[in-house]
Amino acid sequence: MYLTHMPLNPQRRSTKELVASPQHMHAAVLSAFVPGSTDADRVLWRLETPEPHRLDLYIVSPVEPSLEAMVDQAGWTAQPVWRTADYTRLLNSVEAGQRWVFRLRANPVVSVRDAPGRRGKRVPLQRPGEQIGWLVDRSERLGFNISAGADGAPNIRVSDQQLLRFRRAHGDASRTVTLATALFDGLLEVRDPDALRDTLVSGVGAAKGYGCGLLTLARVP
Repeated sequence: MYLTHMPLNPQRRSTKELVASPQHMHAAVLSAFVPGSTDADRVLWRLETPEPHRLDLYIVSPVEPSLEAMVDQAGWTAQPVWRTADYTRLLNSVEAGQRWVFRLRANPVVSVRDAPGRRGKRVPLQRPGEQIGWLVDRSERLGFNISAGADGAPNIRVSDQQLLRFRRAHGDASRTVTLATALFDGLLEVRDPDALRDTLVSGVGAAKGYGCGLLTLARVP
């Protein structure tokens, strides 16, 4: 597995047009891989804006990407640089009881049935408290526990909530997709290392093709 970071140029018109559509961004990310070299479902990505004039792309993938096309479309052409690291080293370092700072952009949804026996409809959760509860409820099977803060509440901060609407091609037609996403930052404790390793490479929740689900870890300061 590989973890790749690439700075994008948010001032370019082509960058703005690209990141405005998760559908187009997903296609651009997949174009970094030789067709057939990897399953699209195994590629996770996330955009971050840590500063007003900065835009970062992160990708986790089973094969190393080649991002020349992304540089031409949305990168800093004077400095066509991206960095790819072997993700296996971090995966292998995960052990029970460790505490990590984490970041996750997710699409918190619940399935609601409008009639018995019918398939549930995905309903987005848009309140921070509901979104935090959504992640806490899933954390155990994802391989970790959310650490508690000084007040006993889950040590999670929700920010950068977005309601995205874009067109998605569907055969010869297209339909409008609406996604409610949120950025989670917090502190976790490893409960099941194998389950957490699977989460790190498989993602969390729905809309993984649209920039959601990539959980990343950092050492506790």
